[in-house]
Amino acid sequence: MSQYSETVAHAYARDVRLPDGAGTLALVTVDNGFDHTRPTTFGPVGIAELEATLAAVRDRVLAGQVTAVAVTGKPYVFAAGADLKQVTGAGDRAAGLALAQAGHRAFGLLSDLPVPTFAFVNGVALGGGFELALAADHRTVSADVRALGLPETSLGLVPGWGGAYRVPRLIGVAAALDVILTRPAQNKPFTAAQAAKTGLVDVVLDPADFLEQSIRWAADVISGKVTVPRRPLDDAALWDGAVAAARAALEESVHGSRPAPYRALDLIAAARTATESQAFAAEDEALADLIMSDEMRASVYAFSLVGAAKRPSGAPDRSLAAPVTRAGVVGAGLMAAQIAVLLAQRLEVPVVLRDLDADRVASGLAAVRAQVEAQVTRGRLRPEAAEQIVGRITGSTELSVFAGCDLVIEAVTELLEVKKRVFAELEQVVAPGTILATNTSALSVTAMAAQLAHPERVVGLHFFNPVAAMPLVEVVQAATTSAEALATAFEVAARLRKTAVLVRDRPGFVVNRLLVLLLGIVVDTIDHGTPVEVADRALDPLGLPMPPFELFDLVGPAVGLHVLETLNTELGARFPVSPGLAKLVADQVPVVMPSRGKGLPRRADPAIQAVFDENREVAAQPLDTAGVRDAVLQALTAEIGRMLDEGVVATPQQIDLCMILGAGWGFHLGGICPYLDRTGWSTRVLGHRLLAPGLADVPAGP
Repeated sequence: MSQYSETVAHAYARDVRLPDGAGTLALVTVDNGFDHTRPTTFGPVGIAELEATLAAVRDRVLAGQVTAVAVTGKPYVFAAGADLKQVTGAGDRAAGLALAQAGHRAFGLLSDLPVPTFAFVNGVALGGGFELALAADHRTVSADVRALGLPETSLGLVPGWGGAYRVPRLIGVAAALDVILTRPAQNKPFTAAQAAKTGLVDVVLDPADFLEQSIRWAADVISGKVTVPRRPLDDAALWDGAVAAARAALEESVHGSRPAPYRALDLIAAARTATESQAFAAEDEALADLIMSDEMRASVYAFSLVGAAKRPSGAPDRSLAAPVTRAGVVGAGLMAAQIAVLLAQRLEVPVVLRDLDADRVASGLAAVRAQVEAQVTRGRLRPEAAEQIVGRITGSTELSVFAGCDLVIEAVTELLEVKKRVFAELEQVVAPGTILATNTSALSVTAMAAQLAHPERVVGLHFFNPVAAMPLVEVVQAATTSAEALATAFEVAARLRKTAVLVRDRPGFVVNRLLVLLLGIVVDTIDHGTPVEVADRALDPLGLPMPPFELFDLVGPAVGLHVLETLNTELGARFPVSPGLAKLVADQVPVVMPSRGKGLPRRADPAIQAVFDENREVAAQPLDTAGVRDAVLQALTAEIGRMLDEGVVATPQQIDLCMILGAGWGFHLGGICPYLDRTGWSTRVLGHRLLAPGLADVPAGP
């Protein structure tokens, strides 16, 4: 089926005597022979071995030798789904269909057994791995498991080994839509406790003796001591209404840009009345179609790119990193407060916030407490842990508080002269080995450090808003940044659980240079007469996380304008400064309408059209949505070519990584470079592809 060798998921069966005379349990363990750093996945050979093992177990059940059957995994891993290399390597639709049917055939052996069946979910269970658990009658889960779910629609696929049928019938259609559509789009797998609350698993057990407790629980189910209730099937009106609402939400957010969510929704819609065989046949056909799609191959490329980024390209040896036992943040605004919370929570070190006056410091500390309390409210932090985090963060107006810090990050106003002054002041009070970092989003780190006695200690650590949620940090190497400062930045990013990408000190770095260009081109078309509504909807077919004016609202129109002006000054007129946007900022005019409902993107406020009309400085030359989209993609393609020529990053894959993690560029596009290659823009604008032919068809590292 595939050009890649398969790491086989072996399936071993052994007998376990159940307590209290409940008989014999056949326990099937799925294990690829490696430790947890190489999770078990299913390829054709592994699926065939599982089928053979379960067939042998079935024969023993029919012979009366076995009274129950359970499946489990190797330590810390139940099973992580299909082997994406094997899936991507499917040569044709027939091979994809065969893989889909093989999974149903193997899992069906478990679900069709005439004795009670169990899944002992001892670790990560995602995609096809979780569908194996769903094929059992009952599921236990270890309390420390933090990755359960069905992420297929984020990878260009559907839960096609029974998930699209079983989940809505198990937990109800509304919850199933969250499991299959919403959470994958948000990259939010379930924890054990969340899965139990939703009904995906039946009981959460202590990890210390999880297998023993699971066997005891299974015996209690068999003996009738424990009864597991199942909810009735949702009625037709509820089912149809939930599906209709989900379809409308998809149209608002996905705009037909990728087929997988729609195919999954169709399967869920049919799951209420379809027979199991009909539903599974439909899943097979959907998988066979999607396995051959551009979306799926692009998604796997992006998924693999992100996975490989745990080993940052270009990072110095970790042994050069300075230890960080105390950290400081200059500024007490929203971004500074977010950075302070992250440092205190993840590094578990004292953090000091410093600003110019007591009111600003007090406001910053209040923002710190509000952020931490919000985590408690959402169930992400225990109250006692929250108090520890808040207790690590102090505030001051005195510069001397940074004297004992190993790392100080400035997060002040985005003006070069202000940041230069901050570093000059810091250098007078910090120790010789203290690393100084800037959170600048576009300014020259080299220029900030140029007049310091020790410019080599300065490095860029560009976080993205919201700091806690956004996984990317651009590590900016200035002209004089030392290997020690760079290594410390990478080590801090890793301890903060961020993905770090090394970027050269060029205006806007990667994400802001491309995002601000995108926004600048969209607004420029409005300045030239394109209606606001047309321009704001022009990029919908790309399936980006939000339309342009919602993005402006998120970053702040004034901030967006300032960065656009900075890049215009540094890089030229291809970053157009908008008189209409400048007027919106000057008059503090809201740029988007209020939210129309959970999960629905906001849209540009029609009222801003008059502002653009009044401030138009050129003759009107309106474009339609296709014209706006073409203008944006042409500009992005040309800019990426320049960035690679400048060496802003080492490879196009690193641009993809930055845009996926820092700008929400969809997995279904594979990052920006494969999309520009696939749609012909790179060849038309640059005269060549950005990636080697076929590179986005297979897993690739940065």
